[in-house]
Amino acid sequence: MADQSPAQREMAELLVDALNLEDISAAEIDPQAALFGDDLGLDSIDALEIALAISQKYQVQMQAEDENTRNAFATLASLTEFVEANRA
Repeated sequence: MADQSPAQREMAELLVDALNLEDISAAEIDPQAALFGDDLGLDSIDALEIALAISQKYQVQMQAEDENTRNAFATLASLTEFVEANRA
């Protein structure tokens, strides 16, 4: 597992809190692992909850129809990069 940057750790903590993940800690989320599918196993409802939490914490709006948003949800690293690039 790759080490998390401070920003990735903060994002991982947001994911754990927003989704009430009990089986995994923020430190255990690999920045390069897929958020959806086999790795972390999130689903579309989780994506909505994550987008809401990001909007509330960082004032970054995520649009479902936007290709950049879909790409951002690939990994913890890509989600962190997207938020950092679009922060108010």
